[in-house]
Amino acid sequence: MDKDSQGLLDSSLMASGTASRSEDEESLAGQKRASSQALGTIPKRRSSSRFIKRKKFDDELVESSLAKSSTRAKGASGVEPGRCSGSEPSSSEKKKVSKAPSTPVPPSPAPAPGLTKRVKKSKQPLQVTKDLGRWKPADDLLLINAVLQTNDLTSVHLGVKFSCRFTLREVQERWYALLYDPVISKLACQAMRQLHPEAIAATQSKALFSKAEEQLLSKVGSTSQPTLETFQDLLHRHPDAFYLARTAKALQAHWQLMKQYYLLEDQTVQPLPKGDQVLNFSDAEDLIDDSKLKEMRDEVLEHELTVADRRQKREIRQLEQELHKWQVLVDSITGMSSPDFDNQTLAVLRGRMVRYLMRSREITLGRATKDNQIDVDLSLEGPAWKISRKQGVIKLKNNGDFFIANEGRRPIYIDGRPVLCGSKWRLSNNSVVEIASLRFVFLINQDLIALIRAEAAKITPQ
Repeated sequence: MDKDSQGLLDSSLMASGTASRSEDEESLAGQKRASSQALGTIPKRRSSSRFIKRKKFDDELVESSLAKSSTRAKGASGVEPGRCSGSEPSSSEKKKVSKAPSTPVPPSPAPAPGLTKRVKKSKQPLQVTKDLGRWKPADDLLLINAVLQTNDLTSVHLGVKFSCRFTLREVQERWYALLYDPVISKLACQAMRQLHPEAIAATQSKALFSKAEEQLLSKVGSTSQPTLETFQDLLHRHPDAFYLARTAKALQAHWQLMKQYYLLEDQTVQPLPKGDQVLNFSDAEDLIDDSKLKEMRDEVLEHELTVADRRQKREIRQLEQELHKWQVLVDSITGMSSPDFDNQTLAVLRGRMVRYLMRSREITLGRATKDNQIDVDLSLEGPAWKISRKQGVIKLKNNGDFFIANEGRRPIYIDGRPVLCGSKWRLSNNSVVEIASLRFVFLINQDLIALIRAEAAKITPQ
């Protein structure tokens, strides 16, 4: 009887336990439904916890990265920060979740499209060298070299040719920014380091001449005829005074320019005529102040100027087509100019804008017109209204000497000495020829002239 009563007691206890457990589950389910209805959410649908790998689109990648960052930032959500959203929960965590009362979590709002664009833009690498404005890396290198050479920003603004036109204020502001602004200085240094070595060499060759360099060059006499060996020896004797990119040819070209403008020590500048004496009508016209004159628009004059401009352009095209017929070739002088002499050039008359190659024993100088065709048109160099249509003739004698004869109304100055109309003068190498404020340097091809003299010496004894 005791055993039977004990078994009945156990069965009644088990039934009461199951009944109480079912009542607890029902009450818990009722609470869940009531809370979901109160919050207006739908209970989560049962789904498999198995992770399916598939490719994600770009917007899903951005949303998942944002969701990960938001779940890591929230500490009260009950999720460990080190766990990824795609990993499966462990069995112990499943039991904990099943036992703990689950509170409904509202779905996270989708990120705005503007936010995704911002995130994508932030991932792009910064282009350092593309945010330097109008100043290119070569311009910065030119500016630094020029300031180190001259120590004068005004001289740098007047003497350096940058990639575009800068005012003096812009040059000063850029120099101060390179000195005192760490961000701009760092960006400029990084961009200059990326320059090609050939670009760096070309930039360094354009560096201005310092006062010490010009002082050493001015000591070379104007009457002497220095060669490349002379300037190479000058470079060897004063390596500290000259810039590292200087060559003997660059020194010779700058010395010729200094001689052309009477900047050597043994040269003197001719004084201007004193008094109010007016020489001719063109000089009186130069004394007129144009700002005091009233500018009246003349349509007839504008039409005539337009027609004259078209005519001149037509003549220029004709001259370009007749280049192969010329005895004297005209080349533009640039920074990377071709050699002055070849095996057919006897001499060169070199100016600031153009150079004239003398390839025959006699050439004529002057101003070309429709009725008067000459070998050397001086109007290509600059204003030539004061030059005669046939100003002079340059001849090569059999002994290898060059002579210039003046056949115009105005005098021709050879190294500062006037050659009047009907007179002639011997031209030497590096002679400065000045015709109506246009200056040229006369260069002789010494090798070719030496061969001509040798041939003349062979013929003379016979």
